[in-house]
Amino acid sequence: MLSYQHIYHAGNLADVQKHALLAEILSYLTQKDKPISYIETHAGRGLYHLDAPEAVKTGEAAAGIDRILGKGLLPVEHPLLQALASCQAAHGETAYPGSPLIAANLLRPQDSLHLAELHPGEHAALRQALPRGRAKVHLQDGFELAQSLAPPTPRRGLLLMDPSYEIKSDYSRIPGFISTLHRKWNVGILALWYPILKDGTHTSMLRALEHQNLPGALRHEVRFPPARAGHRMIGSGMFLVNTPYGTKAECTRLDKIFSSLK
Repeated sequence: MLSYQHIYHAGNLADVQKHALLAEILSYLTQKDKPISYIETHAGRGLYHLDAPEAVKTGEAAAGIDRILGKGLLPVEHPLLQALASCQAAHGETAYPGSPLIAANLLRPQDSLHLAELHPGEHAALRQALPRGRAKVHLQDGFELAQSLAPPTPRRGLLLMDPSYEIKSDYSRIPGFISTLHRKWNVGILALWYPILKDGTHTSMLRALEHQNLPGALRHEVRFPPARAGHRMIGSGMFLVNTPYGTKAECTRLDKIFSSLK
């Protein structure tokens, strides 16, 4: 886990799916005046530059967000584009926001943000990328942080789990983690991102999650070609608990967008 560097993959098609859904949910939650809590278990550095050698080397952003923007596939009013514009205004035209900066840009001063990142270098970069005082950034295991905070104050809110899955036990750990977290925070929206790999590593995790009959559960997946020869990821998935209104419509829009890329 401590070797993972998302800069190689920032802005890829998996990010497009994950970040579009995240931005849409946050936009929906902030329509009401009531404050919310946002918790992220694997935050990363939060800010990426898509002209960095690592990003250019893989070409994943070029096949991902750059292609989406070039084709005009997201409507101009989409909250992800709002967050992207804010990020680029602050950090330059090659900047791309990870989920922490998407949340920081879309949430309000009354909302609470807790971000966990265990990699020391990524943690330091995350603290630097965020406006001072905007979020509580924890150098801590994200699963442990979430359990210690649940139920957070305010109780209304969203938790995003986006592990690298470099630790293979994450697949077996996550269903129990989500079940326990939901019991402690039964009104919280729980969002899990997972890779779809050629060998189907994710399938047993999803079976375990679906057997729990969690309320408002939604599974959304998109498929795309491997980023390069030998790359194992062929798609991206999100599993949601207490799915909010409007999310299914966003999933339908993403289905159309990804179908148009084939």
